[in-house]
Amino acid sequence: MLYSPIAGIFFIIFFLFTTFFLLLIQINVITLAFIKIGISPQVVMVTLFFILIGSFINIPIMKIPQETMVSQKRINFFGFTYIIPVWKKKVTVLAINVGGAVIPSIVSFYLLFKSGLYFKGILATLFITIICYKLAKPIRGIGIALPFFIPPSLAAIFSMIIAYDSAPIIAYISGTLGTLIGADILNLKKISQLGAPVASIGGAGTFDGIFLTGILAVLFSSIFS
Repeated sequence: MLYSPIAGIFFIIFFLFTTFFLLLIQINVITLAFIKIGISPQVVMVTLFFILIGSFINIPIMKIPQETMVSQKRINFFGFTYIIPVWKKKVTVLAINVGGAVIPSIVSFYLLFKSGLYFKGILATLFITIICYKLAKPIRGIGIALPFFIPPSLAAIFSMIIAYDSAPIIAYISGTLGTLIGADILNLKKISQLGAPVASIGGAGTFDGIFLTGILAVLFSSIFS
């Protein structure tokens, strides 16, 4: 399934925001930040590009029956207007978003295995998972939405507390996986009550959270550590 996770004007803003980050990678502070987690600036640019493109791609997993279905085509939440695909049948298609879940997870597990910081990575991820689970809000027609600024900030702070020398790595892993697990996976049981035509793991309301959490968590932790 291919569709934009957010309305046109907001996607343009999001694209410009992403482009801004891509340009900032050339600046020493951000370059050093990603070098600290073991990824070269060139690879980072390619990864971010595919994450952005992957945000359009949702891989269907299963269908969940609904008693009622939301008819609105656009829903506002946290200042963003989300586009809701039109779906006549009373069924929610559960999918996984490539840009918001698959690629960030691959990068996180790569960093976890490469660094060997299993205990600290799992501990920090557990902490962010609990926070995201508490903050995630079910929105009819969209799915599970999450304000994206709090998770990266807490991921950066907590990573500096438990792993000061490896804070950027722990911040990215915990910020990304914690948001994905806490906001999306642990709330799957609520999908049957949301009336959303599509519920995408890592997509829609949490796409911007997962996408930005990893980047911001690395930046915050690198600057302050």
